[in-house]
Amino acid sequence: MRLTNPQTPLTPADLDALRAHGFNDRAIHDATQVIAYFNYITRIAESLGVEPEAFIETEWGKE
Repeated sequence: MRLTNPQTPLTPADLDALRAHGFNDRAIHDATQVIAYFNYITRIAESLGVEPEAFIETEWGKE
């Protein structure tokens, strides 16, 4: 969540906590890449007003 909202750099303590949960440096790197990509693509879609695909059934955003 720290990389998403609000956008905050990770600290060495954050990395240590991830490692304590079994993540190695490769897993941390890969997760960071995926998180960054989804943050990017979501911002592009929201900025352009892209609507969700009609065939995708989801409860996201429903209250």
